[in-house]
Amino acid sequence: MSLRNIAIIAHVDHGKTTLVDELLKQSGVYRENERVQERAMDSGDIEKERGITILAKATSVEWKGNRINIVDTPGHADFGGEVERILSMVDGAIVLVDAAEGPMPQTKFVVGKALKVGLRPIVAINKIDRPDARVDEVINEVFDLFAALDATDEQLDFPILYGSGRNGWMSAGPDRPEDGGSLEPMFDLVLEHCPEPTVAEGPFRMIGTILEANPFLGRIITGRIHSGSIKPNQAVKVLNGEGKLVENGRISKILAFRGLERQPVEEAHAGDIVAIAGLSKGTVADTFCDPAVTEPLTAQPIDPPTVTMTFLVNDSPLAGTEGDKVTSRVIRDRLLKEAEGNVALKIEESEGKDSFYVSGRGELQLAVLIETMRREGFELAVSRPRVVMHKDESGTLMEPIEEVVIDVDEEHSGVVVQKMSERKAEMTELRPSGGNRVRLVFHAPTRGLIGYQSELLTDTRGTAVMNRLFHDYQSYKGEIGGRNNGVLLSNQSGEAVAYAMFNLEDRGPMIIEPGDKVYMGMIIGIHTRDNDLEVNVLKGKQLTNIRSAGKDEAVKLTPPIRMTLDRALSWIQDDELMEVTPKSIRLRKRYLDANDRKRFGKAGANAA
Repeated sequence: MSLRNIAIIAHVDHGKTTLVDELLKQSGVYRENERVQERAMDSGDIEKERGITILAKATSVEWKGNRINIVDTPGHADFGGEVERILSMVDGAIVLVDAAEGPMPQTKFVVGKALKVGLRPIVAINKIDRPDARVDEVINEVFDLFAALDATDEQLDFPILYGSGRNGWMSAGPDRPEDGGSLEPMFDLVLEHCPEPTVAEGPFRMIGTILEANPFLGRIITGRIHSGSIKPNQAVKVLNGEGKLVENGRISKILAFRGLERQPVEEAHAGDIVAIAGLSKGTVADTFCDPAVTEPLTAQPIDPPTVTMTFLVNDSPLAGTEGDKVTSRVIRDRLLKEAEGNVALKIEESEGKDSFYVSGRGELQLAVLIETMRREGFELAVSRPRVVMHKDESGTLMEPIEEVVIDVDEEHSGVVVQKMSERKAEMTELRPSGGNRVRLVFHAPTRGLIGYQSELLTDTRGTAVMNRLFHDYQSYKGEIGGRNNGVLLSNQSGEAVAYAMFNLEDRGPMIIEPGDKVYMGMIIGIHTRDNDLEVNVLKGKQLTNIRSAGKDEAVKLTPPIRMTLDRALSWIQDDELMEVTPKSIRLRKRYLDANDRKRFGKAGANAA
């Protein structure tokens, strides 16, 4: 049985996971009476809720006596660490492009990596049945993108398929076949265009690319066998990137991908993608090999993190009331475990051992980590994201710059350009994108983009779509203004009272509800002015035994602003923290006592 290893790469929402669903259905993975789950490859709760792929996953189908291993990759550049490792496992790639949106920033990111490792991609124009599809223009844009990424002549001579992944058909032409069509042309093209795995001579060697924990088998490492073969109970050793021995051990189980299931096999050969169990220390980017091997395989380099946040032990008056994992030790163990399997994350411990600096690719990656931890019962406080800067050889301060693509209605383009220029962004392109919409392309400092997403949606009445991608490091662009409004702070601890909140509505919108627990120094609302204001939200109505002539009207409060985790992360300032528990998200000042805030504020000003 011949073998093919292929990755499906595309921008967010261009239909990767839905296409994999159809490939699984049409290849006979499911029984006729089996209940088919939608977006089967999105296994995590957060992936299903947000509708995005976060972790790369492998599956396998059989077609005309051939086995095709398919890897579904994340579309967000924040999870690019997953993509960079995955591309070393495959020999071909299907680049899926939306027929209306065309190639987007994350498409560019992943395709650039794929071309660099020498893959010859197949281009599939998806969602061709959209009313605003512009097929010919999109194909030209894809060709221009490949040329801009220094593709070879072979790579530029890419085959094209047209179709609709959701409706389960692909064709060599833009029109749907009369019989309704199927994905057979895609399967056949993969077998024809994608080469069989190249197999090196020598004993067993494999690079770990995906790490997961299993309650029965322990650590499971997925990777592609580079050379040789492996059987259960075989002795292996693990080498790190420098060639140092990590551990010796035996393989307890070899799992091969068969559809969505992983089945134990008695032997696996070079070229196949398998998962192995039985080792306790080997991790991602390590080489798993025969005891006779001395040199490790070279792993793909990973781009450095651009954003860092501080994770602190929750020390608020409500600490420990909603979560059961609150100490620095359990937070530290959890973060180190996450960094082990996610090579794009970097964890550093502070000198006081009570806080941790967590660096990643972007706010979304860190927000997903925080959301996962709170669902596991953790309580912690996190700071505002900061960008990772460094100095070049001449001592110039360098900061990360991102390429930002904003699709927006024409009427709102003026305010977008104005707000982006305030954030030190430079516009590089402006062109129509169909349907009275324009596409604006900027190069902007990452610092200026923190917190801009919610403001952009407000400015454009929710019609704008923003996509970001790390571009390069450039010299420091100067100061960028922060939030325009101050905050309303509680000056007492207790439960918020509706009467007090009603009387404070003139001061600004609230972010809490009546009955919520508050404490001194906690942020309860947004001040209409630029300074912070301490207020009393516990004050009830003075009751007397004299009956009033007019009947008391029930107070009607304006609905509070909902602070989601993503929005709160980007909204808080440097002197504020977000308190995260399994049940609540609260915002607070770093120093809860007003005197401490004044003292440390002056000390900070004098230091500056």
